[in-house]
Amino acid sequence: MSRAFNSPRHQAGVSLVELMIALVIGLALMLGVIQVFSASREASQLAQGNAAVQENARFALEFLQRDIRMAGHFGCVNDQAHFVKGEGDPVSHIGGVATGSGSPLDFSVSVQGYEAPDTAPNGTLTLGANWSGASGLPSALQALNPRGGSDVLVLRFLSPVGVPVTSIGTGSNPEIGFNSTAGERLTEGGVGAPTLFGLADCSHADVFVGTYAAGKVTAVSGALTRYNVQPTGETMLYRAESIAYYVGTGASGEPALMRARAKSDGTGYDIPEELVEGIENLQVMYGLDATGVITSTALPVGNITFQQPANGVSTGTDADAAGQWRRVGQVQVGVLARSPNPATATASAAALNDPRLLGVRFAPAATNDRRYRVAYESTIALRNRLFGN
Repeated sequence: MSRAFNSPRHQAGVSLVELMIALVIGLALMLGVIQVFSASREASQLAQGNAAVQENARFALEFLQRDIRMAGHFGCVNDQAHFVKGEGDPVSHIGGVATGSGSPLDFSVSVQGYEAPDTAPNGTLTLGANWSGASGLPSALQALNPRGGSDVLVLRFLSPVGVPVTSIGTGSNPEIGFNSTAGERLTEGGVGAPTLFGLADCSHADVFVGTYAAGKVTAVSGALTRYNVQPTGETMLYRAESIAYYVGTGASGEPALMRARAKSDGTGYDIPEELVEGIENLQVMYGLDATGVITSTALPVGNITFQQPANGVSTGTDADAAGQWRRVGQVQVGVLARSPNPATATASAAALNDPRLLGVRFAPAATNDRRYRVAYESTIALRNRLFGN
């Protein structure tokens, strides 16, 4: 019996050349898959950064718009109208506060701002640089540690919702009575124990410090006998607000839009609230009434003919400065929002494409941090500064 030998034509396998070709093809396919995955990942990060920026900026502008619109609200008569009547309203029962001084409790000034250097129109800030802080900040605002490069905005007003007053006591510490259920409105917005209040009707307005309890507020000082109570009168009790908006450092170490309420003892501001993360810069411009000096004989006309940064309105700390801030009838705000995490964003190739806020250009950093940035602006009319309302 003879042994059969395999013929070469019956042998099967892969030659070295074929194996190398297969490896090259597989490597090319793998590189393609990796590129597709990498591009998809970058697109996803960019989309997430874009979504985060849009959401944060929308919330930031919502907070700012709501409170800016309330500036100057002192009941059914605004602060401009009270001023030109010349009867001293709103009367402040808070001692040691000079008008225009920048005190947190100066309710004679409803809108007041502080300008950061190099942030007027046509100014330039370089991303990632150490920006200088706002100029002329009172010590109470300095204690909040606002980040450099951003403006600071202070607003004062009576809360939008008041409570009808049913009784007012006599003496230097009168009790103001109201329906306890309706009075819960005074504790809305995260202020569980308010201490600053305002009384107002369509003739007068008073601001004072008090202690809140169910159905009553006890004024710390000041007689409040010139008001008629319900049901024959229209006197309302409000929570008084003095709020500072600025860009600070949030809990995560990232820039954030911050808000701080003034303390009733005049020592400064309470612990600030972190409202929205990722807000890197805040810019503010102020529209001024055509009347240069508002008096009882030179009334505001309601025409906004000038727009200035804060240092173009006034940098003073006296009654004349307060008069210039009283001219503000429009506020234009802008926020530069950035993604909380790197989002594979590329630096702009030309200065024309750099983000801008109210004329301020943000030049690219020396090293790109890959954050996605967008500038948002809004123009707000101070509806309580519409003279005659």
